[in-house]
Amino acid sequence: MHIPHEQIQYILKSHQLRHTDCREEVLGTFLSNSFALTHADIEKKIKESFDRVTIYRTLKSFLDKGIIHKVLDDEGTPKYALCSQKCNNQAHNHEHVHFKCLNCGQTQCIEEVNIPKIDLPKGFAIQEANLLIQGFCNKCNK
Repeated sequence: MHIPHEQIQYILKSHQLRHTDCREEVLGTFLSNSFALTHADIEKKIKESFDRVTIYRTLKSFLDKGIIHKVLDDEGTPKYALCSQKCNNQAHNHEHVHFKCLNCGQTQCIEEVNIPKIDLPKGFAIQEANLLIQGFCNKCNK
């Protein structure tokens, strides 16, 4: 899937990030995939070779600016997915379900399904909520 260069430039500029080759490659990789990616996945998918630290810093910048968010699953390795339009450097809004396919292993954001409201005991405060559902995705369930 070819992502227009202008779309990548627009996203970087609208999040006050300077354009670099690494940022362009990493962002293009996220835009080309509908599922969450690990650092290792990104390294395998990008055309040019960038060192691990450069990719890590790019992911950190994207997290800080609200371009991507962390996706938790049962593997323990952080995965990342594109944020919706509602995120920025002030706040992330990810009260949606993540779905991991037991066959292909891909983890996807299911934006249409919100995490139900959780009432905690007095004195507890929710900072963030994650809900992982495991099963078979629409491609593997055929």
